[in-house]
Formats: sequence, structure tokens, C-alpha cells
Amino acid sequence: MCRHVAYLGTAEPLGRLLVEPPHALYRQSWAPRHQRYGTVNADGFGVGWYADGDPVPARYRRAGPIWADLSFADLARVVRSRALLGAVRDATLSGADAEAAAAPFAAGTWLFSHNGAVAGWPGSPAPLARTLSAEDLLSLEARNDSAFVWALVLARLRGGYDPGEAMADTVLEVAAAAPGSRLNLLLTDGETITATAWGDALHYLWTPGRGTVVASEPYDDDPHWQQVPDRTLLAATRTDVLLTPLKEPSDALTPAPRKEPSS
Repeated sequence: MCRHVAYLGTAEPLGRLLVEPPHALYRQSWAPRHQRYGTVNADGFGVGWYADGDPVPARYRRAGPIWADLSFADLARVVRSRALLGAVRDATLSGADAEAAAAPFAAGTWLFSHNGAVAGWPGSPAPLARTLSAEDLLSLEARNDSAFVWALVLARLRGGYDPGEAMADTVLEVAAAAPGSRLNLLLTDGETITATAWGDALHYLWTPGRGTVVASEPYDDDPHWQQVPDRTLLAATRTDVLLTPLKEPSDALTPAPRKEPSS
């Protein structure tokens, strides 16, 4: 249903994370290895990244497949960043929103992506719309389930929730309203990554001295990639990764297991 990846670490060209690895997001657009729903992610793509000294990310999004955009390959070769979020899209339902429906969605310092689908969309989560203001609803970037889930997360962030609370509460709320939904969410502000594993695969790679990658699936065969258990909230920085079960929201965050890369 989509593939996405977020990175925090040393400054790298976008292409070194999104294009060059043997199973990078670029290749996942037509040959994902761990995608259980859908086979080709050709309904749009996007990447958001942060420039040094500017907390508001830039975005590049298109409605077509990533492999068809020659300009992106050139841009990815030269643009460097210490933080990014990229996604390729397999649409739940076709629509007229074009690149506006492609992640990452953005507001202020935040970038957001959703891998999955809200079951029974659009009817099932309709009661949740009452929790949003008219301004929230009218400012939706697109008319799809991912944009709606982002509106729910963003309303909580603006209401003072920390990122983990905003993501966890939104997942539990949507899952209750629309059982069977797949809600792998990914959020960054350029300094932290918050993600949920709910119904689909999620992995992370932490490398000392380089940083943290959180992705739908590994972009290479490095044995230090770790799979995140289903029904889990992940909170990461450049130097640490923490996991907590979403089945027990009151549980304290505990350190995630890490393998030290061999020398």
C-alpha cells in the first residue's frame, strides 16, 4: 500500500538513501520485498528534507511513479540533508488529488506519511471528523484516508500532545472506529522520528556515528536491521531508538534491542 523511509544523521545526498542502495525506496516502487498489500507503488511519490539552519522542510512531490521522474534522480544526487522523509504510493482508491495525495504531508516543522489503509473508508471514520475543527477539515491537502489520519495527528500536536501520544492515540482511535485498518504512520520534525507498526512491516537501522533509519523495509542486506513488532510505537533520535507496545499504552518506553555493527 505504500513504502516509506525516514532518516536522521550525518549529512548525506538524498540519493544515497533513496536511490543508490540495492533495495532503496526507488526500487521498492516496482519491486518491494516485504509488501503484503499491493505490488507496485506507482501512484505518486514524495520526499521532504531539512536544510541546515531552517526548521521548515522542503518538499518535492509528483503524481507519477518515481522511476519516471528524471529530474528527481538529478536532484537526489546533489541535495544533501541531515534529515528526510520519503514515500512512494500505491493508492487505496484512485482520485483527482494528484501530487497533493502523495506523502509526505507537511505542517510547520512536521513531515508525515501513512503506509496502510483505513478500512471502510470513507464511512467508517466519519464520526471522528467531529473531533476536528472546520479549519482542520477545510485545510486537508487531499481527500484520502492518509490526509485524514494526518489531520487527526496534527490536531493533537497543535493541542499540546507530544509526538508519541499524538501518534498512539490517533492509531488507537482510528483502529477502534475502523477495525482491520493498517496504520503504519511515520512522523519527523528533523530532530526526532516517531512511527507506528500497526498491520504492516516496519524496520529500523541504527549505526553509531551515522544515525537512524526507519523504513517499511530494509534498503540493503545489512544484518543490523531490526524488525519492529506489530502493535508498537517507535521513538528515535540520531543516537537512540525506543519501543513501546501499543496494546498497553500505559507501558513505559523501553530501550530497543540493538546490534553493534562489526568493525
